[in-house]
Amino acid sequence: MVEAAFYGDDFTGSTDAMVQFARVGLRAVLLVRLPSASELRELAERYDVIGVAGIARSLPPDEQEAELRPVLEALRDLGPRVLQYKVCSTADSSPTRGSIGRALEIGREVCGPAVVPILIAQPELGRYTVFSHHFAAEAGIIHRLDRQPTMSTHPSTPMHESDLRHHLSHQTTLPLTALHLTAYSNLATTVQPPAMPSGVGAVVLDALTDADLRALGTMILRDGPAGEVRFVIGSGGMSRALALALRPGGGAVGSGTSGAGGPVLVVSGSQSRRTAEQIEHARSAGWIVLPFADDAPRKAVAAIAAGADGVVVHTNELSPDNLSQVPAGLADLVRKAAVRRVVVAGGDTSGQVLRQLDVTALELARSLCPGVHLCHATSPYLDEVLLKPGQLGPVTLFTDFQLSGGLVPLRGGGR
Repeated sequence: MVEAAFYGDDFTGSTDAMVQFARVGLRAVLLVRLPSASELRELAERYDVIGVAGIARSLPPDEQEAELRPVLEALRDLGPRVLQYKVCSTADSSPTRGSIGRALEIGREVCGPAVVPILIAQPELGRYTVFSHHFAAEAGIIHRLDRQPTMSTHPSTPMHESDLRHHLSHQTTLPLTALHLTAYSNLATTVQPPAMPSGVGAVVLDALTDADLRALGTMILRDGPAGEVRFVIGSGGMSRALALALRPGGGAVGSGTSGAGGPVLVVSGSQSRRTAEQIEHARSAGWIVLPFADDAPRKAVAAIAAGADGVVVHTNELSPDNLSQVPAGLADLVRKAAVRRVVVAGGDTSGQVLRQLDVTALELARSLCPGVHLCHATSPYLDEVLLKPGQLGPVTLFTDFQLSGGLVPLRGGGR
């Protein structure tokens, strides 16, 4: 029986949601496309959690609705206790691109008019919400979101407001409120967490610690409308809150590497500072690093045939206006290279690339670090895929992955 379901607004974020449920022992699967109703019901007999990886974060509101509504309706019909719209822990969105407000409206239309909890904080990634203002770490320093170096200058959804209520108010006409830490008296130990506000469209929740998440998950499930699927919005922090409430005795996620894993191909649509640092580290370790261009597939295939440990094809030299054809080109490169171990960097890029590689499902194999997870892929073109959000992962991530060997499935997350 499905206990929780989710739609991820990008692919890297979707794997993060999956890992939060799998790490406490829930059996989770991530689908790349919505299957037929009969196939979905069959999966519901085998998994505790079903997710669908989407691309809504990169879409305008009208296309976002066409993408999102049928998935939410299909997942709702499975009868989970809770249905999550998974968003990035930096709240990437705007009124014209990846609107969280529009998702809020659609979710209420699909699941009912109950107040929708919104939890963006994810403490293990250095993402915190206090008095509705959101903070995000970068290079070990915690910044208010509108001053965080990456998000304040993001090419698609720059963040100019840290108060999530005000940020989201530009995306929906529904009334928004908040529940602040000052209402969480002894939140970590209380038997009865505070009640969810009523009479509004959504409530933005503060969180600083894992204990906050645990108590908020209990509150969200406890206060859900009787007999209805509870719709919620949030990052992997929301997924973890729900997972901890569903499995209070759940343990920690597995990690680690061992052995040698053969050549790796990295295809990157991310132009973040952290991805650039990871690319430069790979170059210094002897990898072949190529800019995305017409001759990139030929050079990449030749380098792999010549025995290169790894090859990176990146888009750092392209302007944001010239990125529309990148996913198709990167997917074609993966097909031609015939490398079964692939890293796809960039949340928006990953969804488009995996759809073009005919990936139908992902199951968690191992977490390499917070927010970055290795998956088994059901695809004719690859076996293992590491989906890397632009801002996450150590500088050594690509070389670490190349050296990793036999996959150790997580409890509840392997094939």
